[in-house]
Amino acid sequence: MKIRLTPQTKEFFRLFSGASANCVTISEGAEGRIARIKELEHVGDHFTHDVIDLLNRTFVTPFDRDDIYQLASALDDVCDHVDEAADKLGLYGVVSVPEVACRQADVIVRAAHKLDEAIGMLDGFRDSKPQLIELRSLEDEGDRLVRGGIGDLFRSGADPLDVLRWKDIHERLEEAVDAVENAADVLEAIVVKNR
Repeated sequence: MKIRLTPQTKEFFRLFSGASANCVTISEGAEGRIARIKELEHVGDHFTHDVIDLLNRTFVTPFDRDDIYQLASALDDVCDHVDEAADKLGLYGVVSVPEVACRQADVIVRAAHKLDEAIGMLDGFRDSKPQLIELRSLEDEGDRLVRGGIGDLFRSGADPLDVLRWKDIHERLEEAVDAVENAADVLEAIVVKNR
């Protein structure tokens, strides 16, 4: 294994940009195909592996090693949770998606775009506060949607199995929003430490 003594600044930032762009692509539904979402989840795994591999081969990193690992893991979690939500749609044989679930998916897409913008500012530790504020606002919107969606389900008088299925899907979608916010929290800590 070859260890580098010079900082591999650009390579880490390139990998993080690729991982966050993949979060955007997977959150956009990959043209609505569950199999494509699974492929993109594997792409996210490769980015995480590449970051960790580079981390293990690099002596001097552009910022704290633990922060690099945490950010790579947080970006991977976004893909994992989107994949889980898509997997549930396939598993349950969903053919029609309620409005509130579509709105949750839209929050995920908007949050992924803001996260990607913020990751793009990581090189040079530029101020990404506006993007991070918007991400928190989107997470609040996601919370309201999941609470309202689940409440409506239980009041709907629908078949109990349908209620349980959609409750599970709503919760998986909310976990994807939470994963984006967690990645934003990690990113914010990195920027604060390095400015």
